[in-house]
Amino acid sequence: MKRARISLLSLGGTIAMTGEKGERVVPTLASESLLAGLPQIGEIADVETSSLRQVPGAHLVQDDLLELAKLIESRFEAGTDGAVVTQGTDTLEESAFALDSILAGERPVVMTGALRNPSMVGSDGPANLLSAIRTGASPGARGLGVLVVMNDEIHSARFVRKVHTSSPAAFASPLTGPIGWVTEGTVRIVARPAGPPGIRIPDGHPERPVALLKLWLGDEGQLIRAVRDLGYEGLVVEGFGGGHVPAAMAETLGSLASVMPVVLASRTGTGEILQRTYGFAGSEIDLLERGLIPAGYLDGLKARILLSLLLRSGVTRDDVGMAFRLRSTASLS
Repeated sequence: MKRARISLLSLGGTIAMTGEKGERVVPTLASESLLAGLPQIGEIADVETSSLRQVPGAHLVQDDLLELAKLIESRFEAGTDGAVVTQGTDTLEESAFALDSILAGERPVVMTGALRNPSMVGSDGPANLLSAIRTGASPGARGLGVLVVMNDEIHSARFVRKVHTSSPAAFASPLTGPIGWVTEGTVRIVARPAGPPGIRIPDGHPERPVALLKLWLGDEGQLIRAVRDLGYEGLVVEGFGGGHVPAAMAETLGSLASVMPVVLASRTGTGEILQRTYGFAGSEIDLLERGLIPAGYLDGLKARILLSLLLRSGVTRDDVGMAFRLRSTASLS
């Protein structure tokens, strides 16, 4: 059987970090170095390597991801069967969802990283990379959007979250669970997420700043009132529970929603925004009637990514609402 062609694209992160005695580690390993300890890769795929960045995940910006998306598309046009991306786990869930929102097509894009750097006992990078390449080379991974493979679990970018600061099991999909796993070198896919086509970002369109604010007990909305003056063009607000805010804040949010897109998410991080249950001032019904856009099951981080990409693409205000309806209700089959 012909081996798959896989493009390994490195952005840095813990998986690529080294340091004296394992202390004060920084990204230094290029993508070809990541393969050095994995001789079995040759039995799985023909891997070509590129190192786009050597930075921590915390240093990545949206333009890095747009450049990465273009490179992935060019590799696919050249005949590559799948792409594997390594980066720091600090922002991996956001990068994965951004790529999932941009890229279209059937070929697998798999992201992975590490929680333990290569100088540590039990470093998880090599195992994660091996499973990611296996997944990228698997015909069963086609048509699933962007995937995150960590700790032998396969997650959809639309649902995955980093839920622990340092555990090798730091990534989970609380709402759905993983859509598959890797066991004894075999890739198992047990659910297939459906989703809309990718968002096209025209060349030359600058990033559109979008704020993300989480509410707290007794919040009086001072930060929300400052959003427009600070130059933001959109806001994602993480409300309480199913999408609630203090009563005094409802009018402020409604006024802001009349001049820019305001998306309502939940600070719980999982579950779906309610739309027709509570009717008090500051409830989800009240806020949606004031023009806020429901985030559906997207958490605040993913909602902010989506809103920023939509604004950068140049869509209309009505298109923003439609895109959130499509992308925050897609199901697993």
